Amino acid sequence: MQSVLNTVKGTALNVAEYLTPVLKESKFRETGVLTPEEFVAAGDHLVHHCPTWQWAAGDETKTKPYLPKDKQFLITRNVPCYRRCKQMEYVGEETLVEEESGDGGWVETHQLNDDGTTQLEDKICELTMEETKEEMHTPDSDKSAPGSGAGAEDEDDDEAIDMDDFEESGMLELVDPAVATTIRKPEPEAKASPVAAASGVAEASGDSVLHTRTYDLHISYDKYYQTPRLWVVGYDEQRKPLTVEQMYEDVSQDHAKKTVTMESHPHLPGPNMASVHPCRHADIMKKIIQTVEEGGGQLGVHLYLIIFLKFVQTVIPTIEYDFTQNFNMS
Repeated sequence: MQSVLNTVKGTALNVAEYLTPVLKESKFRETGVLTPEEFVAAGDHLVHHCPTWQWAAGDETKTKPYLPKDKQFLITRNVPCYRRCKQMEYVGEETLVEEESGDGGWVETHQLNDDGTTQLEDKICELTMEETKEEMHTPDSDKSAPGSGAGAEDEDDDEAIDMDDFEESGMLELVDPAVATTIRKPEPEAKASPVAAASGVAEASGDSVLHTRTYDLHISYDKYYQTPRLWVVGYDEQRKPLTVEQMYEDVSQDHAKKTVTMESHPHLPGPNMASVHPCRHADIMKKIIQTVEEGGGQLGVHLYLIIFLKFVQTVIPTIEYDFTQNFNMS
């Protein structure tokens, strides 16, 4: 049902964008929006400071007349994505604490045991220091060593050995630090835990390679919202396109199928791509501009896309694309 609503909404917005006149006068500081000229200026700044981003022309039949033909949208390719968003979420038991309001109450993610302690505390208390598993070996370490115990104590009471006799006996060569080696004692094999057995770890099958997804990211100009818009398309380790559900695995669950929807690309033909909806971009940018000005600073419009990529990272936190310059709001 949600996908149907998104499709209807997307069609209506395409019509509205077509009817919306191109913004000519800058309203960046007042409302956080961009003119096409400001979008190009911000894109040039991004390409200059982060060369992994490049301008693209797109399909000629979808060229927007209000943008230069060779600067229709921005693109960066092969951005790594090492893990899924679910791997970043807290996994544990939750307890409903309060349910007086209609919002369903709130939950407590850490529970106490019957004795008032937490499981984590018990695990910490069970930690013990093991004896060292390393010992020093020398080429002559397998030979019988001098007596120990009571005999050793008796030797302490004996007279000092003459150094000439000690040298002639060859005992100076017994332990040579230059040939000493550290050998680790083999550990007894332990049974694999049920969790490790169920997880299907790659090392168990001899495959220790980390299979990494990659994404191509596009930034277009949305004429209706007058802001940048981010598009993503993902590939597996064989460079095969990911399915829609697989791409949603790399989107924050708070935004999947809501803020991030599948829509047609404004400059490219083919199947729909995942897009971060731009309905809130101008409001967020306006708040950032106000915060900077309250701190005595001034935010130039050329930094728009640098900042845009940083706050959109919350929607796709596992796609590691933001290697742009740092930005200080104070």
